[in-house]
Amino acid sequence: MSDLLERLRGRGWRVTCQRRVVAEVLDGDCVHLTADEVHARAAERLPEISRATVYNTLGEMVSLGEVVELSTDGRAKRYDPNAHRPHQHLVCSGCGEIRDVHPAGDPLAGLPVEERFGFAVSGVEVTYRGLCPECR
Repeated sequence: MSDLLERLRGRGWRVTCQRRVVAEVLDGDCVHLTADEVHARAAERLPEISRATVYNTLGEMVSLGEVVELSTDGRAKRYDPNAHRPHQHLVCSGCGEIRDVHPAGDPLAGLPVEERFGFAVSGVEVTYRGLCPECR
């Protein structure tokens, strides 16, 4: 069973065959698929799965906090199943490829206390941008 599916079951998520296929398609370490890509891959396994079911299932996974929805530069939203592993993203400005990166150190260390304006910071999102080897 996939890691994502196990986490979803652990949260009491009812597993139907459509939901299982979506979870299996998303499972992986460096997966950042669009909803249409998830649908296309799910339809290879379960031809009758509808686009609406995929969108609804992705929304549920995001609501449960088991999948992160990424929006980069007005491109199609992408879905990251590594919500439980702290990481940042490296995004190609050319083709939109997204890679998980794990910088050393505490990302909050770069934000001086006086720049926090009294906020109790609960999380940090850093996106590194550049060109992938194919786009360079």
